[in-house]
Amino acid sequence: MAGVSESVRSFFANFFPRTQKEELVGEYLIREHQNGRNLHDILQDAYVTNRLTPEQVGRVLERPEVVQALGHDAVDSEL
Repeated sequence: MAGVSESVRSFFANFFPRTQKEELVGEYLIREHQNGRNLHDILQDAYVTNRLTPEQVGRVLERPEVVQALGHDAVDSEL
C-alpha cells in the first residue's frame, strides 16, 4: 500500500511548485539529520519555523529526496 501513497504524492507534487525557501529548508533538514540530529528537534529550529508554514513543512517532508535521506519512519512520525 505504501507504493500507492507514494505514487499519489508524486502525482500531486507536480501541482505545488517548490519555493526557494522550501528547497533551502529541505537541504537544511537533510544536512542536520546527517549530522546526527533528531528530525523532531530540527523541525523546531527557528531556521525552519521562521521560513515555512506547517503546510509547507509537510510538503518538504513529502519530497522523495528528503524521505530517502531521513528515512520513511522518521518522516511518517512527523506527518
